[in-house]
Amino acid sequence: MNTRLITLISLVSALSLAGHVQADTANWTDGATGDSLWSNPENWDLWPMHTGTWVKIVNGENGATLDSDGFECQKMHIGANKTFTVLDGAGLTMPQDLTVGRGGPDDGEAAMDMQGGTINIGRDFELGRERDAKVIMTGGTINVTRDLEVPKTDQTHKAHFDLHGGTLNLTRELRMNYKDPAVANGTMDITAGVLITAAGDGNEIPRIQEYVDNGWITAYGGDGAIQMDYDITNEGRTTVTAVHTLQPGPFDGSMAPAGPTELSWTLPEAVTPGASVQVDVYFTDDYDALWFFTNPDAIRVVGNSSVSSTNVQTVKGTRYYWAVDTYIGDPNDPILGPIFSFVADNLAPEVAANADVLTWVDNGSVDAPIGATVTDLDSTTSLWTVISEPDDPNSPNATIADPMTLNTVITLSALGEYVLQLEADDGEKQGSDTLTIDVYSDQCAAAQSQPGWEALPGDLNLDCVVDQTDLDLLYEQWLNSNALDSAGN
Repeated sequence: MNTRLITLISLVSALSLAGHVQADTANWTDGATGDSLWSNPENWDLWPMHTGTWVKIVNGENGATLDSDGFECQKMHIGANKTFTVLDGAGLTMPQDLTVGRGGPDDGEAAMDMQGGTINIGRDFELGRERDAKVIMTGGTINVTRDLEVPKTDQTHKAHFDLHGGTLNLTRELRMNYKDPAVANGTMDITAGVLITAAGDGNEIPRIQEYVDNGWITAYGGDGAIQMDYDITNEGRTTVTAVHTLQPGPFDGSMAPAGPTELSWTLPEAVTPGASVQVDVYFTDDYDALWFFTNPDAIRVVGNSSVSSTNVQTVKGTRYYWAVDTYIGDPNDPILGPIFSFVADNLAPEVAANADVLTWVDNGSVDAPIGATVTDLDSTTSLWTVISEPDDPNSPNATIADPMTLNTVITLSALGEYVLQLEADDGEKQGSDTLTIDVYSDQCAAAQSQPGWEALPGDLNLDCVVDQTDLDLLYEQWLNSNALDSAGN
């Protein structure tokens, strides 16, 4: 064998090996520390601290709890009878897949409890690949670069996703029961959470609606309705939420201004037509008090009354829980409502800029009025800024007369598009909105920029007026002809 061939074979072999480098494997051992924290190296045989580590939470008595930010791994498997818990403020990034339901006892269920924090997944989020799997998401954000698969492979194993809070952000699609739709072991229930997806052109409403029609996606366990929009809440993407039949206000999982707060709901129909529906309403900042219901009198704010709202007092920075139990028939047998929640806090100012402006220069410049409205419970300060303007070295920059006034005037000289922003600040949070100003050389050019513009009959030079110039043009063409001659020319 010649030297050149040997060298080529050696090079190919080296490249092949380089393309199949095995990642380090970090096995969860749940050491003797008793804390079950991901951040404790004693709970691992190899502590995962970089994107070259393959994490397996399969062994040990308990699952792992991620309690802090800044962690990385290559990919991750959660085995049966183990729960991966993510707390508020925690963060984990991986360039490959996160699989819930791979490894462990055949008859067990793998689980993920997403309470807060952020998980970034570089490929797919897989449920039920080899074992049953369940994800309960009540807060935080999960960003998935590709697909969420429920379940991952065949329909042998069950896979369920409770989107009860937080944001599930899919760059591509939600794939449910795609191997065998007839078996349909993959399900999802949405309450206070938000699903954002954008496969193909971004409009995933038909696909999600098919899942809803098949019963694979439910809202509040069947006691609510799925709501969807495309290119409205999120530009170029489909946003999926849920609303309970009681239509609670504040909206489940939302934020509301601290202080006096109205709780509202929609009364259901009574079993007997025309009969009134009584309700009991419970309100507390202690979830366990409502869940275990050990002292209902202490948290009851409405008792056996036919009302659709009540007022409560809330404190800034506090999460509240409430429930509405209804009596639609038997006065001794209430229908227990779900637990709704909201956070009382300072909300960012709501800013609404006035309509976009179309104008033109006169004697080299124009003074264009700009304005906005700001809504906030507290006093605010406002500031107008120019986000972008035409790059014209021969014209002065835009000048705002009083940038700190809601309604003011801006002086413009260059032709083109200007984007302005008003930001309102209440001392803690900020809100903003923008408006666009298009500046043209004259009134006619501005008119011609509008959709559907048509010239006046007789306006031959397209200057928006019919005058002597148009008549002169007509006269020049009066005896001209573009008809063919006898030779066909």
